[in-house]
Amino acid sequence: MKYRLVDLLACPICKHFPLELIVIETKEYPERKLSFEKPFCELFCAFLNMKVEKGKNYPCDNCIKIEIVTGVLRCPKCNRWYPIIDEIPRMLPDELRDKKEDLEFLNKYAERLPKSIVKDGVPYHL
Repeated sequence: MKYRLVDLLACPICKHFPLELIVIETKEYPERKLSFEKPFCELFCAFLNMKVEKGKNYPCDNCIKIEIVTGVLRCPKCNRWYPIIDEIPRMLPDELRDKKEDLEFLNKYAERLPKSIVKDGVPYHL
């Protein structure tokens, strides 16, 4: 998943924007070049974790080279979390989520995730 995607996503349940990004593992692609005008993101820069402001210089050239392999998108409003597995964010409604898979993910990365997800996350927590 690219950092850029956070600028486009909202929580599918409560529609809150922006989502919080917790990065666990990344992969770098040094050959990638920015082919858009800076700033690349319109509203929110997840790479810097801040709102985009006009006239400010952003590290889009560095951001575009990084792919998030493993991580979590978390909604600060409803505390739902969505895993990023193999570069793909899994943003399914609660009833379509695989409880076993989600709990395995939490167990595997519990030490690297915030307590708000591990102990209190929705729909599943440890």
